[in-house]
Amino acid sequence: LAGLTLRENSSGQHKGQKHISKRGRKRLRYILFKVIVPLIRHNEGFKQLHKYYTTRQQNPLRGKQSMVVLCGKLLKVLHGICKKKVHFNEQNMMKDLYCLSEAA
Repeated sequence: LAGLTLRENSSGQHKGQKHISKRGRKRLRYILFKVIVPLIRHNEGFKQLHKYYTTRQQNPLRGKQSMVVLCGKLLKVLHGICKKKVHFNEQNMMKDLYCLSEAA
């Protein structure tokens, strides 16, 4: 619903740039982006994820691309919190992420 999917405009040998699909609610994308900026700055889990996505060896993302991926992650976290009616626990979020356990 938010239109946060990263797409690449490619054909044959040509590799195009990645951008978000923007098929969804633009106000939701705007709010998520405004929320993710301070979240990356102040939350240790999201800060580590942002660092991982921008510095990984294979397919590193640029800053805003990483932020878009983290907006999707935030949507998934919020959905889980609402559905299961639990409080946010950073350790539980980090323990499920295999990409950070391999990098450490």
